Amino acid sequence: MPMQKKAIKYLSVIKLIGFLILLYALCRLIFYAFYYHHFVDVGFLELIGIFIVGIRFDLSAIVLLNSLFIVFYLLPIKILDKPYFFRSLKWVFVVTNSLGLLANCVDFAYFGFTLKRTTADVFHFFSGEIGGDLGHLLPVFLKDYWYVFLIWIFFVFLLIKAYKRVMDIKKNDKELKSITAWLMYVVSILLSVAIYRGGLQLKPITIVDAGEYTNSRNIPLLLNTPFTIIKTLDIESIEPVIYFSDEAHILENYNPIHSPSGKEMNKQNVFIIVLESFSKEYIGSLNGKNKGYTPFLDSLMNYSYVFTDAYSNGKKSIEGIPSIIASIPTWMNEAYITSAYGGNQIKGLAQLLKDEGYYTAFFHGGVNGTMGFEAFSHVAGYKDYFGKNEYNSDKDYDGNWGIWDEAFLQYSIRIINEKKSPFLATLFTLSSHHPFAIPKKHENKFKGGKEPIFKTIEYTDYALKQFFESAKKMPWYNNTLFVFCADHTGPSNDIYFENKIGNNAIPIIFFQPDSFLKGRNNNIIQQIDIMPSILDYIHYNKSYFAFGKSAFDTTNYFSLSYNSGLYQYIEGDYAMQFDGQKTTELYNYKTDSLLKQNLIETNKAALTKMETKVKAIIQTYQQSLINNKMVAE
Repeated sequence: MPMQKKAIKYLSVIKLIGFLILLYALCRLIFYAFYYHHFVDVGFLELIGIFIVGIRFDLSAIVLLNSLFIVFYLLPIKILDKPYFFRSLKWVFVVTNSLGLLANCVDFAYFGFTLKRTTADVFHFFSGEIGGDLGHLLPVFLKDYWYVFLIWIFFVFLLIKAYKRVMDIKKNDKELKSITAWLMYVVSILLSVAIYRGGLQLKPITIVDAGEYTNSRNIPLLLNTPFTIIKTLDIESIEPVIYFSDEAHILENYNPIHSPSGKEMNKQNVFIIVLESFSKEYIGSLNGKNKGYTPFLDSLMNYSYVFTDAYSNGKKSIEGIPSIIASIPTWMNEAYITSAYGGNQIKGLAQLLKDEGYYTAFFHGGVNGTMGFEAFSHVAGYKDYFGKNEYNSDKDYDGNWGIWDEAFLQYSIRIINEKKSPFLATLFTLSSHHPFAIPKKHENKFKGGKEPIFKTIEYTDYALKQFFESAKKMPWYNNTLFVFCADHTGPSNDIYFENKIGNNAIPIIFFQPDSFLKGRNNNIIQQIDIMPSILDYIHYNKSYFAFGKSAFDTTNYFSLSYNSGLYQYIEGDYAMQFDGQKTTELYNYKTDSLLKQNLIETNKAALTKMETKVKAIIQTYQQSLINNKMVAE
């Protein structure tokens, strides 16, 4: 076979990638045929859209799997134009793509057990104690799913035939000049990187980005298995721990399935305002009137239902958002959004309310794509996302993160006024974030304090005041429940708010104009309780899944967070540190706010009760994520 010239080589690569796109589409079609009953709600036009958008994710996997082939095959060095080199590249192409197609084929069978595309945690089955079962399980799988193996063999046959046909080119072509050849090579490599990233956006596409195009139930149809494995290879998956074998015993202590209210639903509007880095420490009326930086919130809290013992479930925005809008905490090392479980089927607050006729929108003035918020908002059920791109003006750009709070909060009101009620709107502020800048026109307006963040807290509080001045003139205002919650805590110079308890203390506030919803609640509440609390308040009358509980319930108040390998569990008067196997610290945080007296040896009764509860929660959480059981059946 005569050697191919450089220009024809590029055409050959394009043809091979095009053929692989067709094979991946065929895999998706077969996958759809096997699980048609799971995707029964997908209409014809949506199905076509899924196949088209799926090419973006297919190309990402295809280009990465073929990166070695592309790099060496196109390399413009004459010494590589040898028959033995091309034979080697043939097997590089066939083997790598056979493995990719095998991954797709595996989910023709395996998806029925997990209801999600296989991720890198499957490799746990090839190591350790679990791997010991592989030897006798593999023959059983091959016997039961022999047809999957045959489909894969057919795909491998097509790969070999396609490679031979594309490469067996008799056509002559002019040799490219050296400079041109190297320029084309560099451009091709850069283009390959862009294709793998899924485009030139801020961050490469991930599993959760599929949620921008379809709901969480249909994400597996849009994705491909090589992509989900590749994207989770460097992500630490959960090492499950089984504390209890009796499921009834677990349910006695913890159950994430919430029953219908049995009441007629009150379809009022809901407006959630997530406050960037707003520690409880910064709120004057929660810490003494002379210690705060939020005069507007202080005044509003006089007419609100205020939770005085509220906690975040994490320390980062990427952990706070799923907790607040979908009642999904990060009780593991990897944030849920970017974890191997980010593609699980869920029904967040927005999806539940959208199913009841609500319009749903998520507002964040940051650069679109930051921290996966846009993608996750769609996974959680929000119809629309409004970010810096949609704001479409750099006049109010802060030069770092996005649009100043004052301008973007007003923008959210204008957008909501164009929509019909009932609605669920979630707005995430951003100005109280490092580098803690405020608009120049307000530089001398706020006093600030020891920490640079204090002045930006004052600015965001001022932006909230302007927001409510505008909102109260709107026809939907009086029929709207406003919920305030921080995404996480911010910098502190206070000895209490720097310790393990205070470092997670945040404000959670419910406000409805001209309503009975007023007063202070001293019970423990956490971010994951916001979704069930809202649903309880509006009398949502269907079953749903949430790791949190309603704050309007009268029992089982607790908070659980995870940081650096330790779970912090708070219940009653006590806070404990649990390492997954044993309790390391126990404090009465009500009488020992600085956590100086470890009661682990002196209060066994409280310790035993709390350990049982936290173990039930952790086991339920892990099994729910691993088995993709995060919706009420």
